[in-house]
Order: sequence, then structure tokens, then C-alpha cells
Amino acid sequence: MNPVVHFEMPYDDRARMARFYRSAFGWQTRMLGADMGKYVIATTTETDESGPKRRGTINGGFYPKKPDWPAQYPSIVIAVDDVHKSMRKVRDAGGKVLGEPVEIPNVGQYVSFIDPEGNRVSMLQPIPYNWHSSTTRKGGKLGSHRDVKPKSRSSRKTA
Repeated sequence: MNPVVHFEMPYDDRARMARFYRSAFGWQTRMLGADMGKYVIATTTETDESGPKRRGTINGGFYPKKPDWPAQYPSIVIAVDDVHKSMRKVRDAGGKVLGEPVEIPNVGQYVSFIDPEGNRVSMLQPIPYNWHSSTTRKGGKLGSHRDVKPKSRSSRKTA
């Protein structure tokens, strides 16, 4: 069984969005720059280097709405062991994969899909749970989880 590990939602005004979720729910936000797609990391629960401390909780993020991106609605991210195998399963089950997986540095391989009900959902093949160790599978030095660069949303476009 593959768990939900992250959520994403679009925004029009990131300062307004951050104010709302901070005021209404006490969430912490970290606004990334243009080089990171103006993505906003949302911390919704106490977290350490291995993720949320409380079982059953997740963190997420917000991305800017863009006119050429499909299905810009709140969505979830499902962790999978093998993103390519899961893409085949999604297609075989009647879903439509949106592009090819992209590497999110220090996080893993990410791709979105549309389920048969029209919902945009994403899959993530995370770097093994010891991602905070000194090296990645490619042998490179890992940075902080705060160095995460969101994927280009262009892979969400339909062909």
C-alpha cells in the first residue's frame, strides 16, 4: 500500500495564502524564490530531519497558478517504490500520466497524473528514508531538506 506523504495547492497571492494558513491553522510557510518556481513549503506539524514527528501527519506546499498548467486544484502526493512501474499501473488502471518524472533535488522522482475521476494526483519515489545521510545514490553531497527545488510544472502539461 502506498501512503499519502505530501499535499500541494495552487495560490494567486502567496502572501495572502501564507497569512491565511498561519492565522487559521498555525502553519509555518517558507517562501522560495523565482529560481525555485516561487514554491512555498508549508510545515503543518512538528518536523525533524526524517519528516513529521507525529504519525499520520504530512506537510505540503503551494505553487503559483499559471494559465498553461492543467488541473490546478488541491492535490495529494503518494509515495511509491518505483515511479516508472507506478506510472504503468496508473495507465493500466485508466489514469493519464502527465509527462515524465522529474528529479526534485534531495527528495526524489516526481510525476503527476489524472485519475479516471479527473483529479490531479502526484507520485513521488522518495530518496530512501536515510536521505539525510552524507551521500545520495549518485554519490553527491546532500543539502538540507530546505534546499528542495520544486519540479517544473511543465511536466504536468498534457501532450
